[in-house]
Amino acid sequence: MPEQAGTPDPAANRMSVWATAQQTGPAQRKGRYVPESTAHPARMLPAIAAHAIATYTRPGDIVLDPMCGIGTTIVEAMHAGRDGIGVEYEAQWAAVADLNVRHTQTAGATGRGMITRGDGTRLTAILPAHLHGQVALVVTSPPYGPAVHGHITAGPDGVTKTAATYGDRDDERGNLAHQTQNGLVDAFTHILRGCRVVLRPGGVVVVTARPYRKRGELIDLPSAVIAAGLAAGLEPVERCVALLAGVRAGKIIARPSFFQLQTVRKARAGGIPLHLISHEDVLVLRRPHDGRPGHPEVGEG
Repeated sequence: MPEQAGTPDPAANRMSVWATAQQTGPAQRKGRYVPESTAHPARMLPAIAAHAIATYTRPGDIVLDPMCGIGTTIVEAMHAGRDGIGVEYEAQWAAVADLNVRHTQTAGATGRGMITRGDGTRLTAILPAHLHGQVALVVTSPPYGPAVHGHITAGPDGVTKTAATYGDRDDERGNLAHQTQNGLVDAFTHILRGCRVVLRPGGVVVVTARPYRKRGELIDLPSAVIAAGLAAGLEPVERCVALLAGVRAGKIIARPSFFQLQTVRKARAGGIPLHLISHEDVLVLRRPHDGRPGHPEVGEG
């Protein structure tokens, strides 16, 4: 079946390696995001969201992030002339995302943006019915937890780690950052089911994820995301790489955090050949052209 008019084909011949860290994260955000954004424990590189939006949408399309954090996806959509909708569970980050949307509006972006505070697992109840079947692209990333998040501060007493956790720890059901691995995957599957409802036929979901270690165990989050997408009725169509390192004269310029360097050095000293993280997996899924409107699962709406 041909693609819906205005929907780029996600399986078209494209580069599978995205050069999304030619500038550092702070350089990408400088002047584009409000200062309060730096406190968030895990921010998607703006260039990753911008690349996905440029690749899989056209001007005027609707772009959604059901776990929007500080609103990176929404800001980049607005700058690209798309309309962005963000859903964020935590009040603190929903407020920062709203500030970023207002900042983007004053910067002259041609797209519109909206932030709603709510639980992404109840997406079909949060978004009005007239938007169901209208979203062209979802760009999001599940939370990893403090194992890979945070900022460092050097002081007279050594190095301390801050902004490494999310709030609302007492609400285990609603805050995915505090779920167990199985709980995170189950909740993310519910989110993707909701995304299937609001996506138009042929609409695309882009999820960034990477394997990480927790208490020495390797957690294969990208494979879990693909399994969640299949369970939600989406089709995997691409698996790409978004660089977290720069490329200069054909060489990779790693930009690891202090704690990544520390972990790798300790592992190598112990004989374990770990390497610095230089990319994230990008999982691209699509709502099929099956003619079936999505239906919310029990408990979603």
